[in-house]
Amino acid sequence: MTPAVAPGIVPSATLVDVSGVAGYVRLLVVVALLAGLAAVVSHVGRLQPARKDLGAALRATVQLGVVGLLITVVLRSWWLTAAFVALMLTVASITAGRRLVPRGRWWVAAVPVWAAAVPVGLALMASGLIPLAEVSVVPVLGILVGNAMTATTLAGRRTLDALSGRRGEVEAALSIGLETRDARVLVARDDAGLALLPGLDQTRTVGIVTLPGAFVGVLLGGASPLQAAAVQLVVLAALLLVQSVAVLLTLELCARDVLR
Repeated sequence: MTPAVAPGIVPSATLVDVSGVAGYVRLLVVVALLAGLAAVVSHVGRLQPARKDLGAALRATVQLGVVGLLITVVLRSWWLTAAFVALMLTVASITAGRRLVPRGRWWVAAVPVWAAAVPVGLALMASGLIPLAEVSVVPVLGILVGNAMTATTLAGRRTLDALSGRRGEVEAALSIGLETRDARVLVARDDAGLALLPGLDQTRTVGIVTLPGAFVGVLLGGASPLQAAAVQLVVLAALLLVQSVAVLLTLELCARDVLR
């Protein structure tokens, strides 16, 4: 059944106009200006090296350009779709691991990323709420994987910083008879839990402060506002679970000295 089109919404509408060569030139100019200004702010405020903003924008431009050219082919085959999802999971694991322990066991970060995103994604598909079609599976799993990566990174950084900066508290907990793992969890649990705040705030304020990408994308695709809201509700609830699992596993890996 073709979804009803919301009044005032044109099917296949777009948020960014890049029609024709002039549109793509304008796109690149605007992206370059925004990234350049971000680099200037970071440099002036001594937040991080300016090259990081510029490098991230350049990578995003190249990667999205490649994906934009290949995604149509990928979505025609379940094998290519599975390979693309595996690529997303691998890159997310490497990114989180390198961000946490660039000279340590960075590959261990794959555990919270995969264990959080994959089961939840499979459960959504098994429930029937997410159509078992390539065009539905890729974006939903992409959202789950991206948030698992972010939660792993934030929880890992907070946990490792807490264990390093509050070493005296860990030793005090050990002195009263706690096991090493229990002492570390006791000290770092609250710090790791801070990684859940962005997701909680996004869920609590959705529709009032922000209109997330899934809602806007489905709406612009021609679905009714209620259908778009239903999709976004499912995604947000799934993200709460994904982020909670990722944070808990990351805390556990750090406490057991596996991720170090």
